[in-house]
Amino acid sequence: MVLEIKKAGAPVLKEIAAPVTEVNSEIRKLMADMADTMYDSDGVGLAAPQVGVSLRVVVIDVGEGLHEMINPVIIKREGCVIDSEGCLSVPNITGEVERAEKVRVEFINKRGKKQKMTADGLLARCIQHETDHLEGRLFTDIAKSLKKEAKKKK
Repeated sequence: MVLEIKKAGAPVLKEIAAPVTEVNSEIRKLMADMADTMYDSDGVGLAAPQVGVSLRVVVIDVGEGLHEMINPVIIKREGCVIDSEGCLSVPNITGEVERAEKVRVEFINKRGKKQKMTADGLLARCIQHETDHLEGRLFTDIAKSLKKEAKKKK
């Protein structure tokens, strides 16, 4: 089911999201709905606060398959790269954001199992962007510069 994406200014986007204490059917449904919403909106990542749910859940797909992460924590960052970012919660605005080039992240999968993953490139950038959402931070809060984009016709 496609959910409504909260836009910048919505209080939930500034909250620190609560950890998930139990991986159950409700959390799995949330992740499935978040994935539907992300794909429907042509996004590459979505955090639960963006759909009004203040929980530490993210979904990401940069073109290599769906990554679903519960309680993700970045445990290692390497390198530094500046690149352009946008956000489904901040339509028609992009910004130059400095991020680690490579990250190692720990999380729980939808079956409740602890996982670790190393990512670089766009996937590393998305993991950092989405985990920022869990801390109540938008890319516009840390961008070196912002620019308004022309509205896209669907």
